[in-house]
Amino acid sequence: MTLIILFFSLGLILLALEVIVPGGILGGIAGILLLTGCILSFVTLGTTEGLIAISITVLAAILVFYIQFKILPKTRLGKRFFLKNEISGSSNSLKENTQDLIGKTATSVTVLSPSGYVQVDGNSYEAVSQSGQIPINTQLLITAANSFQLTVKTKS
Repeated sequence: MTLIILFFSLGLILLALEVIVPGGILGGIAGILLLTGCILSFVTLGTTEGLIAISITVLAAILVFYIQFKILPKTRLGKRFFLKNEISGSSNSLKENTQDLIGKTATSVTVLSPSGYVQVDGNSYEAVSQSGQIPINTQLLITAANSFQLTVKTKS
C-alpha cells in the first residue's frame, strides 16, 4: 500500500513540476509512475480498489492541470513562468530581382560564420558562405540566391 501511495505522490509531483521544467520528460515519468500505481492497485488490492485508484488519479491530474493553467498564471510566481506577450512577425523574402545578383561582387558587412550580411549595390542582404568563415570587408562572389538569402564565396 505504501508503494502505491509513493508512486501516486511522485507521479503527481512530477506532473506539477512539468510546468517549471518543460520538455515532456518529467510528464512522461509522471505518467509511468501513475500507471504503475494503478496497476499495483489492481494487482494487490483488487478490481474495485484499482478502479477507485484510476478515478482518483484522473481527478488529481485534472486538479493539477487546473491549478497549473488557471490559478498559477495569476500568481506572482506563475507570472514568471508563463509568456504574456506574443511575438508576431514574419520572414521577409528577398526582392524579386535576386537572380540578377548571381555573379555580382558583394562585400561582407558582418563576419560570415557561415551566415551574416553582405552589401551589393548599396543594399544589404543576408548571405551564407560556401568558403567557411569570412571576415568583414571581404570581396565576395554571389553564386546562388534563394527566397531568403544569397550564397557567396570568396573571390579567387
